[in-house]
Amino acid sequence: MHRHHVESSVFRNIGYDQEARILEVEFKDTGDVWQYYAFPPRAYKKFINSESLGHFFTKYIKNKYHEIQML
Repeated sequence: MHRHHVESSVFRNIGYDQEARILEVEFKDTGDVWQYYAFPPRAYKKFINSESLGHFFTKYIKNKYHEIQML
């Protein structure tokens, strides 16, 4: 999955596969990469257009979608 750099204090890169409905994020502090499944396209649009990616992630994504840490 192709990720793009974002201006964020939390994330280094964010990617989205619309067909598979998978959100992928790379955390800036640890370099960990996580995927979030069954992530709707409209939620992705709201996420990337949010004023604060970290706040949106904590409130609307973390622990709300099936998530897997990539190795």
